[in-house]
Amino acid sequence: MSEAEEFLKEKFGVNESYDVGNLHTHLFDFPVLLIYINGLVDGAVLTELLANVQENKWETDLDENRVMEHYFPYHSITQYDSKEKWLVALLSGQVTFILKNGSVYTIDVRTYPGRQPEEPDNEKVVRGSRDGFTENIVQNTALIRRRIRDTDLRFELHQVSTIGQTDIAISFIKGIANEDNLAQIRDRMNQIQHDGFTMTDKALEEWIFKQGFHPLPFVRFTERPDIAAAHLLEGHIVIIVDTSPSVIIVPTTLFHHLQHAEEYRQAPIIGTIVRWIRFTGVLLSLFLLPFWYLLAKHSEYLPKSLDFLGPKDVGEIPLLVQILFADVGIEFLRLAAIHTPTPLSTAMGIIAALVIGQMAVDVGLFIPEVILYTAITAIFTFAIPSYELSISTKIFRTLLLLSTALLGVNGFFVANVCLLWYVCSVRPLNVPYLWPALPFFPKAFLRILIRFPMPTNAKRPYITRAPVRKRS
Repeated sequence: MSEAEEFLKEKFGVNESYDVGNLHTHLFDFPVLLIYINGLVDGAVLTELLANVQENKWETDLDENRVMEHYFPYHSITQYDSKEKWLVALLSGQVTFILKNGSVYTIDVRTYPGRQPEEPDNEKVVRGSRDGFTENIVQNTALIRRRIRDTDLRFELHQVSTIGQTDIAISFIKGIANEDNLAQIRDRMNQIQHDGFTMTDKALEEWIFKQGFHPLPFVRFTERPDIAAAHLLEGHIVIIVDTSPSVIIVPTTLFHHLQHAEEYRQAPIIGTIVRWIRFTGVLLSLFLLPFWYLLAKHSEYLPKSLDFLGPKDVGEIPLLVQILFADVGIEFLRLAAIHTPTPLSTAMGIIAALVIGQMAVDVGLFIPEVILYTAITAIFTFAIPSYELSISTKIFRTLLLLSTALLGVNGFFVANVCLLWYVCSVRPLNVPYLWPALPFFPKAFLRILIRFPMPTNAKRPYITRAPVRKRS
């Protein structure tokens, strides 16, 4: 016990961390040193356990080790022979009992501070479940386990980073998930050399998938357990990072970022129409503004029936500068909405839309057409389900616009070819980003365009490389 106290003083200092509790007490007739992290343990449960051992006596001749193992059989009791492993367990919230003979045990009575599962703001549905992932990895695994009651569902726990020791669970269904994909993720996770993952799943994405400066998201993030469970059944792998309210789904393609749970909560024909509208909005969010600028600058290509397109008077400020200013202004408006307290956000939106927008047109800073098409494009961008993909779309749209301004018609089409080449070259986890469009898989692509009824027999996606593709 004295050696343990000296070890704790060396690690935590003397009276330097108020939340590290240590108490000399006794377990029945045996003296023990109790160590815990205040705030990470369930105080009521621990008090009830200790109250019993304070009042009663152990009436058999078992030694103190056997007493520990007999008295705490239902609280995940673990014995440690390594200081480092025990210290990690202590810091994760487990209560430690150090016996007089030097034996070290922990019992699991953890309770992490956090909120209850609630519907995520980014993935709301009209019909469907209202629970969502939280910052507690135990709750998150339970939300998935509740939906997939199968013994082959695995939650493989890892601890990553040298100082933070972040808990990360790799979730998959054994026999359905591809073992090569799992081995690649495990290998890259073991190669991580970093002190902490405070940015949780986003930091993990950059470490595992070598994202670098690519603007496209290499993984799909979701805060909905029903979406995570659906992907697990398809053969995907889900990575859960402690303290993050979202999970990572791999492997994914561009079309996974365009899916939404609402499509599967409505009738197949309704879901198909909603999907087509969303795809149309994505295309317009990328091409509408550059294409309108091209027609505005080269009105000779317009047929007479469309000669109303394009401004009749561009004003004193060049049209390109107006578009860029308006686009950046909307981005500032989005940032302001994030940082503005909720009671004031409505007033801020009214001021920005009615006062600033109208006054900017009246003083000649913008022409009305620029405000119109920039606002329409922003609405189309907001229709993209994936926030990460919507930001990427804004970057690509700006590049298309600049290329069109520099090289005219040729620049517009050259930029589109370069964009297509870039997206085709991206292969996170060795999966083509545009599958099943490129390379073309007709049946799979048809399922992208049409939301088929549930009873329709569909195989697991080819990109998951599931050993058993037929779904039973």
